Amino acid sequence: MRADVMTRAKTLLLPPDLDGVAAASLFEVLSSSVGGHVVIDGSRVEQIGGLCLQILLAAVTTWKADGATLEFTNLSLDLVAGLELLGICPQYFLEREYLQ
Repeated sequence: MRADVMTRAKTLLLPPDLDGVAAASLFEVLSSSVGGHVVIDGSRVEQIGGLCLQILLAAVTTWKADGATLEFTNLSLDLVAGLELLGICPQYFLEREYLQ
């Protein structure tokens, strides 16, 4: 790949508690990264709430509409269990990679 077309990914390491308190910060970080190549690392997540799930689902939709790259990686077992509890198949995030 030529250097002039390579993009550097921004990695977002999710916090252990994706609860209502974390939602504002998650929204702010993702909003400031729209259109860029973002890798979301879920390795530290111990719990996820509905509001943060909505923000992550909206990010998938936004990145898809923009044709930008959004990747989810290292989903913790607790994150996987939380997603399943909220009715979301974890594979949904792992299959969602949008390339420019």
